[in-house]
Amino acid sequence: MSQKITAAITAVGGYVPEDRLTNFDLEKMVDTNDEWIRTRTGISERRILRGEGLATSDMVVPAVKELCAKRGIDPSEIDALIVGTVTPDMMFPSTANVACHKLGATNAWGFDLLAACSGFLYSLTTGASLIESGRYKKVVVVGADKMSSIINYNDRATCIIFGDGAGAVLLEPSTEGYGVQDSILRSDGSGGNYLHMKAGGSLRPASNETVANNEHYAYQEGQAVFKFAVKGMADVSAELLERNKLTGDDIAWLVPHQANKRIIDATADRMGLSHDKVMLNIQRYGNTTAGTIPLCLWDWEKQLKKGDNIVLAAFGGGFTWGATLVKWGY
Repeated sequence: MSQKITAAITAVGGYVPEDRLTNFDLEKMVDTNDEWIRTRTGISERRILRGEGLATSDMVVPAVKELCAKRGIDPSEIDALIVGTVTPDMMFPSTANVACHKLGATNAWGFDLLAACSGFLYSLTTGASLIESGRYKKVVVVGADKMSSIINYNDRATCIIFGDGAGAVLLEPSTEGYGVQDSILRSDGSGGNYLHMKAGGSLRPASNETVANNEHYAYQEGQAVFKFAVKGMADVSAELLERNKLTGDDIAWLVPHQANKRIIDATADRMGLSHDKVMLNIQRYGNTTAGTIPLCLWDWEKQLKKGDNIVLAAFGGGFTWGATLVKWGY
């Protein structure tokens, strides 16, 4: 009988741009203020990728390079690269293809996966199944978004929330039971009306009219999304614990999507988790969409211990949401 293969996370890499956009900078741009933003979202500043010709792939590449250096491997050893993103460099070729070329990952195939803020979780489950199949030995999963490219900086409802960044994990086979244990992923397309980008796809291709009407920016109805997110993220995280016969006491860390501190608090409460077990960096990076969860792992890597049970949870436009249980492998 062959041993069961699980997909263990064996290295983490991350990248955030140098440029900071603070709440005080935003006060000069739209009718808002630092105190209002902090009390409602928990955000103080976010990072913005500035510079001619820089795109999402330019954040993917340094994150993956760091991960390879930590693991002592060459990018040519990567079998597959999955990039969760809603801000690809272009519609095609995929950002994964572009990044593989820039990295010298000459033996990898890959693709982009579009699930908004749940992009990293969807990609992680997909990458884990490639490892579990026994066919691939090194799969890199990245969450990366250049949200500044689709944010209208005259819209105070959205411009205060989002930032740019990328985080990456390396998945390798484990026969000792480390890595991805279980995932519950959900979607509900009826929520799309509340959080979407109106134009730029095949439904409303770019035209003078769509550009003039600011339809190439993220559109969000905050209250509706907030209501769904609180329930969705909390419910699915509680369900994941129940299904695996675990309680909050068994969990070392909650790694939540960094959309809003109030949503994160509600999820921790629902899981019976004390708030000192919750990874939080929203104050520094804002919501980097698919980047938030791997950026948390990157920031907290030194505090993670082998064998720790961690729960990753997200909610995003689509609506998409889910929770994943991981046993830390190093």
